Amino acid sequence: MPKTSTTKTTANRKKTLVIVESPSKIRTIKKVLGSNYEVLSSKGHIRDLPASKLGVDIQHGFTPEYVVPRKDGKAALLKELKKEAEKSKNVYLATDPDREGEAIAWHLSTLLGLDPDTDIRVSFDEITEKTIKSRIKEPTHIDKNLVYSQQARRVLDRIVGYKLSPFLWKKVKRGLSAGRVQSVATRMVVDREREIEAFVPQEFWNLDAVLKKGNKIFVARFYGNPKKKTIENKQQLDQILSETNGAEFIIDKIRRQQKTKIPKPPFTTSSLQQDASVRLNMRPQKTMSVAQSLYEGVEIQGKGLSGLITYMRTDSLRLSDEARFAAKDFILKKYGEEFYPSSPRIFKTKSTAQDAHEAIRPTDVNLTPESVKSSLSSDQYRLYKLIWERFVASQMASAIYDTISVDVKANNCIFKAGDSKITVKGFTVLYNYEDETEENTGNLPMLE
Repeated sequence: MPKTSTTKTTANRKKTLVIVESPSKIRTIKKVLGSNYEVLSSKGHIRDLPASKLGVDIQHGFTPEYVVPRKDGKAALLKELKKEAEKSKNVYLATDPDREGEAIAWHLSTLLGLDPDTDIRVSFDEITEKTIKSRIKEPTHIDKNLVYSQQARRVLDRIVGYKLSPFLWKKVKRGLSAGRVQSVATRMVVDREREIEAFVPQEFWNLDAVLKKGNKIFVARFYGNPKKKTIENKQQLDQILSETNGAEFIIDKIRRQQKTKIPKPPFTTSSLQQDASVRLNMRPQKTMSVAQSLYEGVEIQGKGLSGLITYMRTDSLRLSDEARFAAKDFILKKYGEEFYPSSPRIFKTKSTAQDAHEAIRPTDVNLTPESVKSSLSSDQYRLYKLIWERFVASQMASAIYDTISVDVKANNCIFKAGDSKITVKGFTVLYNYEDETEENTGNLPMLE
C-alpha cells in the first residue's frame, strides 16, 4: 500500500482517493470503483514553469523552477486535493499512461507529500470495468525515467520558445508560440519550399493507344521501342506516332499471376490522424479530441458509461492476445472461416517505436459501430467506425487478385496494359480503401 509523509492517524480513514487527469473520466471510474473510492481530477498539470520568466537555471544543470499558477484555479484545486488526501487511507495517482501523465503524477506526489517510490501509480490503457478493477489492485511506483523525459522536453520547449516566440510576435503576429517542434517544423517547410523553387521542370509526354476488342475498348500506354523510353519532347512524340502510323496492334505477351494483399495494421496515433484527414476530412487536433472522448467514456444505451477505444497516443502495432482472440471469434461468427487467416495476424512494430501501449483498437469488438451509433455524436461515430473497421480488418484473411499484364506491339513500339480481378475478398468485405495508385479492375476484354 502507498505511504504518505503525513503523520496523522489513518484509523478513521475509510475511502481511497483516486486522482485522474481529466474531469470527464471521473464518472466512469467512480461508477466502477464504488462508494469506497473518491475520484477527483487534477485538470491537467497542477504546476508548471513560471509564465513571467525563463524558469530554467541554465548555469546549474538546466534545473527547472516549478510554480503552482494562481490563475485557472490551480491553487484552490491543490488545496482541495490536499484536504481529500489527508483524510483518505490511500491515494492513487491515475493520470494518463504517457510521459505527460507520469510527470503530472510526480508533481502531485511532491505537492501532496507522497513518496513516489511507493506503489501510488495506477494507469488505465482503456477505461473499461475490467481494466479499472484489475489495475487498481496492482499499483506501481512512478517511473522516474518517463518523468525526466517529459521534463527534458518541457525545458527544451522553454529554452527555445522563450527566445524565439518574441521574434515571431515582432515579425509575424503577436500571440504565436514557437518551441522545439514548431521551430524545426518551420525549418523543414522552408527547406522544402527552397527545393520547390530550385526545381527545374522536365518535359515529358504520355502516349496512350485506345484499342478495341469486340465491343470493349481499353487503353494501353507507350512503354518503349522496344526498350523502355521516356518521351521527352514533341519531336520524339511525333517520331513514335510516325512509327505506329498505319501499324497493326498485335498482342505480343500476356502474363498472368496472383497477387496477395494483406490488410493494413491497426492504427497508431500518426496513421489515425492521416486516415481521419483523408477519409473523414478531420484535422489532427479534431481527431485527437474526438478520440479522447471515445477513450474517456461515452454513455451507451443499455451498457452505461464506457470507454470505447484504447489509449490513443501510441506508436505501437502490438495487440494483446485477448484482443486478437476476441477479433477471431467475431470474424468466425460474422463472416466464416474463409475470412480468417490460418494463424492470428501479428504486425511487427518498428525498432524505433517506444511500444508503451497497444495499437489503437476498440475495447470491445462486439460493440459494432452500428450498435452504438445512436449513443454517439456524428464525429464520434465516424471516427469509431474507422478505428473499429481497421482493427477487425487487420485480423482478417488476405485478399487475392488475379492480375494480367499485356504487351501490345505496333511495329517496333511496345504499349502496356494491365488489369486485376479480385478472386478472394478477404478483409476487403469490411475495409476496402484502395490506394490511389492501384489499377481499376475489369478494364480488359478477353485477350489471346
